[in-house]
Amino acid sequence: MARVKRAVHSHKKRRKILKLAKGYFGARSKKYTIANESVLRALRNSYIGRKQRKRDFRKLWITRINAAARNNGISYSRFINGLKSSGMDINRKMLADLAVNDEIAFAKLVNIAKESLNA
Repeated sequence: MARVKRAVHSHKKRRKILKLAKGYFGARSKKYTIANESVLRALRNSYIGRKQRKRDFRKLWITRINAAARNNGISYSRFINGLKSSGMDINRKMLADLAVNDEIAFAKLVNIAKESLNA
C-alpha cells in the first residue's frame, strides 16, 4: 500500500488561511501560525458581531420610539402595551421609522394606543 503524503492538502490549507489574512499587518499576513490565530479570532469576532448588530439595532429602535412616544405624552411601555391590546401588529423597526420620518402617522398610532388603554 502506498504511503500517503499530505503536502498538497497542507499547502492548500495554509494558502486558504493566508488568503483570509491578506491585508493584516506584518507577520499576521505572512506567517501561517500567527495568521491562523488572527483569522480564527477575526472569524469568531465577526460571528459575535452579527449577533450584536441585531441587539444594537433593536436598542436604537426602542430609544427612537420612546423619544417620539414621550413627545406625544405617553411612555414607551404604555405605548407598546396599548398597541398590543388594540390588536395593532407593527414591529419596532417600522415604528422607529414612522417616529423619525412621519410624525403625524406616529401620533395617530399613539392616539390608538391611548384609546385602547382607556377602554
